[in-house]
Parts: sequence; C-alpha cells; structure tokens
Amino acid sequence: MIIIYTTFSDKKSAKLTTRKILEQKLASCVQIFPIESAYWWKGKIEEAAETAVFIKTKKSLQKRVTDFISKNHPYEVPEIVSITPADVNKPYFDWIEDSV
Repeated sequence: MIIIYTTFSDKKSAKLTTRKILEQKLASCVQIFPIESAYWWKGKIEEAAETAVFIKTKKSLQKRVTDFISKNHPYEVPEIVSITPADVNKPYFDWIEDSV
C-alpha cells in the first residue's frame, strides 16, 4: 500500500481529478480536506487556502497515479509526495489490494 499526497487550489479541481483517478481504478480511496498553506514561490512567501488530498492505492499503481496527477494537475509545480505506511491493519490492507 502507498498513500500519495497532493494539493489543489480548490475543492472543485481536487474532486474532479480524484474522481477520474477512482473511475480508472487507480485508487481505492481518496480523502479531501481544506488546509492553509504558506510557502516560498518565485522569491517571496505566499499564503493560500488549498485543498489537500490523500490517495490510497497499491504500490504497483504508484507510477500510474503520479503520472496521471502530473499530466492533469493545474499547478505549474504540483506537490506529489508518496508515503509508505510503516504499518497497516490487515483488513484495511486487504481491502486496498482487492478494490483496485
């Protein structure tokens, strides 16, 4: 199992992109939630409301998911971070494996 984390400028674009990921059976589950971000961009500190997304999938689908995000993301430099959980309960792990 792997969790892929990314952010979007708004909930609508996050939902549109993650819906396509789910429809293509590239993920078992996505979680979408509002966040506040502060970051360096083009020489100055920016602050923005964003929408964060956790995409849960099989390790074997990681490249396909990250490629999909890269090609369909509205940001010039999208954040795409893959997280490998140290421990996942077996029933949840099995569900991830079986659903995609």
